[in-house]
Amino acid sequence: MSIAFTFPGQGSQAVGMGRDLADAFSEAKAVFEEVDEALGEKLSDIIFNGPEEPLTLTANAQPALMAVSMAVIRVLQARGLDLKAKVSFVAGHSLGEYSALCAAGTFSLADTARLLRIRGNAMQAAVPAGKGAMAAIIGLEHADVAAVCIEASALGSCQIANDNGGGQLVISGEKAAVEQAAALATDRGAKRAILLPVSAPFHSTLMAPAAIAMKEALASVKKSDPVVPLIANVRAAPVSAGSEIAELLVEQVTGQVRWRETVEWFAANDVTTLYEIGAGKVLTGLARRIDKSVTGIAVNGPADIEAALASLLG
Repeated sequence: MSIAFTFPGQGSQAVGMGRDLADAFSEAKAVFEEVDEALGEKLSDIIFNGPEEPLTLTANAQPALMAVSMAVIRVLQARGLDLKAKVSFVAGHSLGEYSALCAAGTFSLADTARLLRIRGNAMQAAVPAGKGAMAAIIGLEHADVAAVCIEASALGSCQIANDNGGGQLVISGEKAAVEQAAALATDRGAKRAILLPVSAPFHSTLMAPAAIAMKEALASVKKSDPVVPLIANVRAAPVSAGSEIAELLVEQVTGQVRWRETVEWFAANDVTTLYEIGAGKVLTGLARRIDKSVTGIAVNGPADIEAALASLLG
C-alpha cells in the first residue's frame, strides 16, 4: 500500500484561499512572497482579498493555485515530511501537473510561477474570443462522447479535453462543433450536456499556438528529474525523466487530461490514499466516484495539515 499527492486544476480557485496558511505558517507566507517576486506583482493580494474576477483570469488562477499547493507542501516539509520517503507518486490535473512537478523538484518555485503565467496568457491568446467553447457531458461513456465529437467535427474541431471520471467528460473545440456535440450527446442519452463559462477551448487542437509558446518557455528553464515519478496527464502512466516530462507538458496543452485513467492506474498499482494538496476538494470527490478502493484526503488548511502530518509521520 502506498500514497500519492495530487494537485488541483483551474476551477478550484476561491478568493481567500491560502490566507489561513500564510497567517499560520511562515513557510507558507514565504511561498506567496516568492511567487509575487517571480511575477513582479502582488498576486497574493488578489488571492487573499480578491476581487473574484481577476483571480478567475487564466493567467492569474494558474500561478495562484500552484502557490497555494506549494504553501501546503513547504509547511509539510518544514515539519518533517520527506516527499521521496513517504510519497510514491505525484499527479496534477492540467495546471496541477506543474504544481506536482514543483513539489517533486523538477522546477523551482519561481520558474513554475513564471511558466504558469506564460501558459495562462498563451492559452488565453491562442483563440479569438467567441470562437471556441467547452462543454461538460454527464452520463455517457468515453467511447460514446468520442463518437459524438467525431460526428460534430464536420462543423470544426471538437475533442475530449478532460476525462474526469464518474461519468463526467469535458469536450472542447470550435463553438459550433461543441454545441453540436452537446446536442448529439443529449440525443444519445447523456444526463446533462452543459456549455461551460470558460474563456478559451482548453486542451484542444485550437491551443496549438499555446503549445508552441510552452515549448519555448520550457526549453529555457532548468529541469530536474522528479524525486518521485509523475503520473502524466496525457499518458496516465509514470514518467521520471525531466526532459521527457517537458515534452509531455507541451503535448498536454492540446491533449486530453486522462484523470479517470490516472486514478484507475493508482488503484491498480496499490496506491490506496490520494492526498489532494492545495485549494478545494474537487479531486478528492472525483477519486471517490472513480474507484472506491482509493481514499481521497483534501489538505488545504492548517487543521488539514496537522491531521496529514499525524497520518504521514505517525
